[in-house]
Amino acid sequence: MMEKQAKSSLAALTLGAIGVVYGDIGTSVLYAMKEVFGSGHVEFTPDNIYGILSIFFWTLTVIVSIKYVTLVLRADNNGEGGLVAMLALASMAVKDRPVLRHRMMMVGIFGTCLFYGDGVITPAISVLSAVEGLEVVSPAFKKYVIPLTIVILFGLFAVQKRGTSGIGKFFGPITVIWFAAIAALGVYHIASHPEIMWAISPHYAVMFMVNEPAITFLILGAVVLCVTGGEALYADMGHFGKKPIRLAWFYVVMPSLTLNYFGQGALLLSDPSAVANPFFNMAPDWLLVPLVVLATAATVIASQALISGAFSVTKQVIQMGFLPRLQVLHTSVNDTGQIYIPVVNWGLFVVIVLAVVMFKSSSNLAAAYGIAVCTDMLITTVLTFFVIHYSWKYSFGLSLLATGFFFAVDLAFWASNLMKLLEGGWFPLLIASVIMIFMLTWRDGRALLDKKRNEEALDLTSFLEAVFLSPPVRVEGTAVFLTSSKGNVPNAMLHNLKHNKVLHKQNLFVNVQNHEVPWVEEKERLEITDIGNGCWQVVIHYGFKDDPDVPSALAQLSGMGSEVNAMTTSYFLSRDSIVPTVGGGMAPWREKLFAQMHLNASSAADFLNLPSNSVVELGSKVEI
Repeated sequence: MMEKQAKSSLAALTLGAIGVVYGDIGTSVLYAMKEVFGSGHVEFTPDNIYGILSIFFWTLTVIVSIKYVTLVLRADNNGEGGLVAMLALASMAVKDRPVLRHRMMMVGIFGTCLFYGDGVITPAISVLSAVEGLEVVSPAFKKYVIPLTIVILFGLFAVQKRGTSGIGKFFGPITVIWFAAIAALGVYHIASHPEIMWAISPHYAVMFMVNEPAITFLILGAVVLCVTGGEALYADMGHFGKKPIRLAWFYVVMPSLTLNYFGQGALLLSDPSAVANPFFNMAPDWLLVPLVVLATAATVIASQALISGAFSVTKQVIQMGFLPRLQVLHTSVNDTGQIYIPVVNWGLFVVIVLAVVMFKSSSNLAAAYGIAVCTDMLITTVLTFFVIHYSWKYSFGLSLLATGFFFAVDLAFWASNLMKLLEGGWFPLLIASVIMIFMLTWRDGRALLDKKRNEEALDLTSFLEAVFLSPPVRVEGTAVFLTSSKGNVPNAMLHNLKHNKVLHKQNLFVNVQNHEVPWVEEKERLEITDIGNGCWQVVIHYGFKDDPDVPSALAQLSGMGSEVNAMTTSYFLSRDSIVPTVGGGMAPWREKLFAQMHLNASSAADFLNLPSNSVVELGSKVEI
């Protein structure tokens, strides 16, 4: 019975992985081949078709099958994957090398910022390329492509607040139908030219590269489109596990993609005019409209996975201290990973619509797409080296050998995409750079704020000793004072004593600390120190994927020397107003930006899940 349940669970996880993890790479068949031959660089000959197909197949094999599925999936951070998890793992491995760690953090954070650039381009190019299938049905539909794309995208973003639990159960089955459909279309055309399957041989790719080295370099910027979404299989490892992701790739996704690309090649051998849109030209006339509908559904699912990823990454970056608190809404009572962040949702939508209107076609967007993908792939390879060498303790030579080849491949794709910098590659880089400025400004501003607080702070133990020489009136109940630094007197306590002149019977000085690990176990959640006279110093530990919940954490104090009764507990917070000053630690415009970000940050009470009817906020001004 247990074995049967395990198999059932594995099948369900594999089905889910097909729907969520591989939606992006599964829809690359819509535009990858079209962009290679549509570039005008490749002469349209049978030998070149064989060469391009071979390059496609071995790109999928080397980058996805070997690099990501075989190597990178091993670099898990307590079961979690993705660039943020990899960055945390790599930075912890070199924590005794501060200069190296700082540089690595900068590279990793920029890669995380590029994820948002990818998050803009992916829904835009995917949905637009699917809707462009209507142009194959009839050229008269061309004028409706952009408006219809925007309507579909608006509908997609409008339903995000409802969560993915309701529609998520359809992701896997619809995506399986999609992969079955693209595989069937491929087989249909391969049947007329079965010899096209010889292109699997790597010698066709090698011959093309040897005979046309310059053209090979130029078209790599389009070839990389066939592996878009490769990062997703690593990012979603925590949701599905390594085995389901690997099974889905080798048994469903890779075979389906290969059959479809080779089917497109067979079609081009028979009908060179199909190069305008080889994917939709694979379908007979009666199947075109259903195929457009199915392709649109598949691209919406691919976009959904990336949008959900943007919410998750944002929450992790907030926990790591690179963004201010934002309103995070949970959309499921069962799955804590299902969240909705309104400002991220509608911010993405606005920039995506801007991208659709600016670039107007999937071909134009393709120029903007590759550079974000390739830069992230390059950064992942670099971080993997540090994990293998410093965390896994393999020798420098072996670590370099394991990642050096992939670095060379990624570098070739990245360099090729730099050729498209002025054609649109600047767009995701601009998005990433703007977000990077926000992140670094918030990090540096928080450091200045903490420094200022520490300079003016009083030692908690000494202060309490002085207070209890002539204690104020003690009142019933528990006071929880949130403090940014352990061992310092919270401003909220100073204001409370000054204005109310009372002290509760029980006082908890709580410091919340976030760590560069995904999860902190419940048994390691709390540190408590009795500092006498009914006062305790409490430290609560969270990982970057944990949901902060201070009342729930404090409930664990029962039996540890302190009891917290929810009905008689008040939470005291300091609400600082930031005042930028001339000659501070940052440029004036950055200090003003930090002050505005601090002002617009969501309430600490909401972020820490404090009961709203038990929170007292006391304000103060801080000059930086």
